[in-house]
Amino acid sequence: MAGEAVNPDNYRKAWSFFGTGVTVITTREADGKIHGMTANSVLSVSLDPPLALASIGHNRNSHPLIRANSRFGISILNSGQEHIARHFTMPPEQRVENGSFEYENVGDSPVIVGALSTMDCKVISEHVEGDHTLFVARVEHVKTTDGEPMLWYRGQFGHFVPGQEN
Repeated sequence: MAGEAVNPDNYRKAWSFFGTGVTVITTREADGKIHGMTANSVLSVSLDPPLALASIGHNRNSHPLIRANSRFGISILNSGQEHIARHFTMPPEQRVENGSFEYENVGDSPVIVGALSTMDCKVISEHVEGDHTLFVARVEHVKTTDGEPMLWYRGQFGHFVPGQEN
């Protein structure tokens, strides 16, 4: 059976079946204020050296900030941090800082307190592809904790339910 010709709607739907973790990418604005965005378009590129990749849309406010700073933090959220993920999906002008979460620095990058893992990333290369830039970064510092991950699947936040062992 032949598939459909690709368009933005069916392409997005096709990728919705790929369950991913949920992250917040953070960086600093020129005045030192922390800026962030919820993302699932991150991945580990290499263990040696430790490299990560973040795919950032050209229309996102984070794009010029990461380009200017050459640095960003990655916070892999836990299952209890959905409110944080939702906060960073809103346009910055609609966000209300209500004290429901805190930042800390890991290395030189601001990250979300209580995330499962956090990373301080220094951009080493950029690759413009379509409407996104792929920022490849050396991970300079990491911090991890225990817990269950938050997941994104078919357009919804959820959490991991371990399978039964046989």
